[in-house]
Amino acid sequence: MEWMKKITDFVGKYRYVILVAVIGLILMMIPTRSGTGSETKQTEPTVTARQDVAQELTQILSQLQGAGKVKVMLTVREGETTEYQIDEDITNGENGSVRQDTVIVTDGSRNQQGLIRQVNPPQYLGAIVLCEGADSAAVRLSIIEAVSKVTGLGTDKISVLKMK
Repeated sequence: MEWMKKITDFVGKYRYVILVAVIGLILMMIPTRSGTGSETKQTEPTVTARQDVAQELTQILSQLQGAGKVKVMLTVREGETTEYQIDEDITNGENGSVRQDTVIVTDGSRNQQGLIRQVNPPQYLGAIVLCEGADSAAVRLSIIEAVSKVTGLGTDKISVLKMK
């Protein structure tokens, strides 16, 4: 019984402090939208990336039996995008304001850059392939399958034409 009296005296003396602490704990348990997983997108120049893919496809397809000389052209809907990690602070006041900051990382040389969350490949619209061996249905099918695998394009978006 003596410890019960000590507890009631303690609670009576520090009741406001305990009340504030309990209210704080309850407020921290209420789920809110957390923005730590949010990202921003910035488009990077993709002309060189598209040219690199087209050149590599040209080299590979020209080694295909019966293809002969090959040229590849790719069109891009959206270039390669880089998503940076951001921190989001949400204030539940009258305005309901949101503050977003990009996470900055500093390396050993004190160079600062945004923390990259994800790099998305370009989205292609279509492809045109010119080759000497386009007369052969087997060669055309092989080229369409190869270009489809590399670019993610459907077969209806790839044209294989005979080179003059």
